[in-house]
Amino acid sequence: MVKPKHTFPSQKLHEDLRAIIASAQPGQKLPAEPELARQLGVARATLREAMRIFEAQGMLYRRQGSGTVVIRPHIIDTGLEVLESIETLADRIGLSVMMGELKVEYGDPREDETDALGLAPDSKVTRVMRVIRSEGHPVAYLIDVLPEDILSPEDLGNHFSGSVLDLLLKRGAPPLSQSRTELNAITASAEIAKPLGVQRGDVLLRLSAQLYATNGRVVDYSFSYFLPGYFRFHIVRRVGGL
Repeated sequence: MVKPKHTFPSQKLHEDLRAIIASAQPGQKLPAEPELARQLGVARATLREAMRIFEAQGMLYRRQGSGTVVIRPHIIDTGLEVLESIETLADRIGLSVMMGELKVEYGDPREDETDALGLAPDSKVTRVMRVIRSEGHPVAYLIDVLPEDILSPEDLGNHFSGSVLDLLLKRGAPPLSQSRTELNAITASAEIAKPLGVQRGDVLLRLSAQLYATNGRVVDYSFSYFLPGYFRFHIVRRVGGL
């Protein structure tokens, strides 16, 4: 009878891997997966699952063909009561962020976009997709969809830094009033995983929002995908009955 290969309990694996990460310097590469799996006495598939948890916490950065690097990211900790751009939040804590890959599309809206924006038949939209980077790594992937009369591709110009919200606020038109936002934990699709440099199926935080003008019109329908290790969101709640 062949005995099953011994593997460490999950808790011990996490503790051992955490110790290895803690002893490494920021920017230092971990051993290759086969070597690290042998060192920890686990299967490579088990090791990968454990590493995904530390990657989601912002302690590791993995890229296909480049290995796994230890990082010590700054964390943007913010409440959700006030709508602000990533650039504004980062500037508050002295963290430098910049826009990475930018893709702009103009054309027909998808069905969900038509419904969310309350568009008339034959309307067109501008779709703005971009990566936000910090400390050399992707930390967020943002998608904004706006009616063509609110934002055209030409409106972005050469000085667009990545925030559609800041662009609209600076322009002052249309005047904005509020945002209806939902926060979810999701698994990354291939479309989202690629620009963020993560694995398909990795856990991300997603904010989906409708931005309203003062006249009640929805002027922006957006999806913001965040790596959990770089962002911490909180809500200040009033105690009922007080």
